[in-house]
Amino acid sequence: MPLKNDSFPSSAAFDVINQTLQSNEADRKDAVDKAKAVVAFNLKNSKGEEKSWYLDLKNKGEVGEGAAPAGGKADVTLNLSDEDFAQLVSGKANAQRLFMGGKLKIKGNIMKATKMEPILKKAQGGAKL
Repeated sequence: MPLKNDSFPSSAAFDVINQTLQSNEADRKDAVDKAKAVVAFNLKNSKGEEKSWYLDLKNKGEVGEGAAPAGGKADVTLNLSDEDFAQLVSGKANAQRLFMGGKLKIKGNIMKATKMEPILKKAQGGAKL
C-alpha cells in the first residue's frame, strides 16, 4: 500500500525510503544496527493539515503511516512543513540549518535524529519531488 498522500506532495519520499530499505537486506540490517531508533515525521502541509509517518530503524527497518509502529513509540519526532521535508529529502536543505532556522522542531532523543541521515541520502536519488 503506497504511503504517498496527495495532500502532502513530499510524502512520495516515504515510498522511496521504504523501497530503499526493502530492496537491500544488508542495507536494511545495517541501518537498523546503526540507528536503533524509531523516527517519526509530523508534516504540516500548505493548508495547515498535519499527518505523521514513521521510519522504523529499530526493529523491522520499514516505513509506515502514523506516529509509530503499532504498540511502539517514536524515539524522536521531527515536526516540519511538507515543503521543508521535500527540501531535506532532495538534499537542497539540511536538518541542522532547518533546525537552527526554527523550521524543524525535534522532540525526543535528538542524537537519534542524526542516525536517519544515511537513509535519506540513499533515497535522494529516487525521490522525484
